Amino acid sequence: MKHDVRILLLGEPKVGKTSLIMSLVGEEFPEEVPPRAEEITIPADVTPEKVPTHIVDYSEKEQSDEVLRNEVIKANVVCVVYDVTNEDTIEKIKTKWIPLVNGDAEKGNKVPIILVGNKSDLRCGSSMETILPIMNQFSEIETCVECSAKNLKNISELFYYAQKAVLHPTAPLYDPEDKQLKPLCVRALSRIFYISDQDNDRILSDAELNCFQKSCFGNPLAPQALEDVKTVVWKNTSDGVQDNGLTLNGFLFLNTLFIQRGRHETTWTILRKFGYDDNLDLTDDYLYPELRVPVGCTTEFNHLGHQFLQRLFDKYDEDKDSALSPAELRNLFCVCPYMPWGAEVCMAVPTTDEGFISNQGFLCQWTLSAYLDIHRCLEHLGYLGYPILTEQASQTAAITVTQEKEVDLEKRQSQRSVFLCKVIGPRGTGKTAFLQTFVGRNVANKMSPSSAFSPYAINTVQVSKQEKYLILKEVDVEVEFLKASDANCDVACLMYDVSDPHSFDFCASIYKQHYMESTIPCVLVASKVDLPEVKQFHGMTPAEFCYKHQLPPPLPFSSTFLASTSKNLYTRLAWTAAYPHLNGSSVSNASFWLRVALGSAVVAVLGFAVFRAVGRLK
Repeated sequence: MKHDVRILLLGEPKVGKTSLIMSLVGEEFPEEVPPRAEEITIPADVTPEKVPTHIVDYSEKEQSDEVLRNEVIKANVVCVVYDVTNEDTIEKIKTKWIPLVNGDAEKGNKVPIILVGNKSDLRCGSSMETILPIMNQFSEIETCVECSAKNLKNISELFYYAQKAVLHPTAPLYDPEDKQLKPLCVRALSRIFYISDQDNDRILSDAELNCFQKSCFGNPLAPQALEDVKTVVWKNTSDGVQDNGLTLNGFLFLNTLFIQRGRHETTWTILRKFGYDDNLDLTDDYLYPELRVPVGCTTEFNHLGHQFLQRLFDKYDEDKDSALSPAELRNLFCVCPYMPWGAEVCMAVPTTDEGFISNQGFLCQWTLSAYLDIHRCLEHLGYLGYPILTEQASQTAAITVTQEKEVDLEKRQSQRSVFLCKVIGPRGTGKTAFLQTFVGRNVANKMSPSSAFSPYAINTVQVSKQEKYLILKEVDVEVEFLKASDANCDVACLMYDVSDPHSFDFCASIYKQHYMESTIPCVLVASKVDLPEVKQFHGMTPAEFCYKHQLPPPLPFSSTFLASTSKNLYTRLAWTAAYPHLNGSSVSNASFWLRVALGSAVVAVLGFAVFRAVGRLK
């Protein structure tokens, strides 16, 4: 909404433009009227809309055409004043003044006009019969007010309507020629309807209507008023009321009716409550509320955010199978101007056997979004109506900014629930299989047939009996790992292929270059342990390298492992991220890691033996 209003009064000489301004300011008819009134400013606290208003007079004798053109350009609304007793001043409205104001303006960009019939005290009847054809001819005319500067009739109303034409404009909402809402208005109101339809049945029930009414206007409707609204819609539409509730068409009709009856402010109150500006775009303040994230801090959902996301999932899981099909996902995001999630999301989170995003996968993807790009995440929450549905000031209420990582290290504990692990290694070491196994997919037979790829995988793990989110990011050392910032994470997983003699050398090089002097803990993973192991072309064996640098021994991995075996490995990564100060801090700790590695190796060997035995039985 505009922060101030500039009203320009135009019209033929002697129609009473200056008298109208003087009567408004002095609250009495002036005995002496100057040729032109000086610009006046009415303070915000004395205007109905609480917005400062500037009123500008025009005198043909005192001002040039150039001054007039500049004033028209600066004006938010123009009041064309005519004398109700003088037909010539009425004729000049359409032949002179409206063409002067909007002659070159395109449809939709015209300055709103208020017609002002002054000197009504000198005429018994109304001039409206003559004025109506002009109003029908020019769509930019908002309304016509007959008034009298002499007896102060409708003076305040005149300037109220002028202010209203600026603050609650008709042009963005309604096409008076077609007598229907404009496409952008329909799109905005449709989004509002879908957000307000909290059970996703395409109908606004009495409870949902009252919730909507209270959110926009502060108070619910009385039961009889609610019935009256539905009756009006039912009488005027064929499909506006269904199952005693309001359909989308009924909701759109109701707003059309508000506008046709001059109650634009009702529709504008609704639109602005849901974040829209005068051009029916969602404002930056609404979509991108300020959230300061200091260096070393991360962003994650708090309990309020998780509650909202769970309600959202439940609303759109129409078949209640604890998963969102592509159609259900499109339905969920229909309030967004674009589809935020592509096919790659299904590769990054847990899905069902059919490839649908599970409830856990849904929460995982939002967690990933909040961690990687909080501003885009806030934008999506805004489209989905988070501040309105939760009655919070903004989407930031759903987010927690964690304390700096250095503070976590000093205190030797972390309150964070989301950790990033970079899986680093040469191409072909099995990183993709490592990520896909993490989200419950077997690369060999469960990969999506599409070409979708995500370098990320996210799932939940248990750390000290608490649920944490672990994000794995796949990094190819030959291509991506070029600068120090690429090394930053909560835990580095250096992966090498036991069947490739050159593989470990990459890991050793990366460790020495980026992690040897770093506080970031490292875990080495020996992949493809189901294949014959070969000697690594490095100065020492992986086990010796780990011992020298006080790292835990390499943990074995194979995509053929049983799920329980792999789960232990991912839990270990999350545990290391959550307690980085314990990484290689003492001999006893190294001994502990050795026991963990040996335990994992034994389970791995047993798991692989079982796998082979089952294969022979087949």
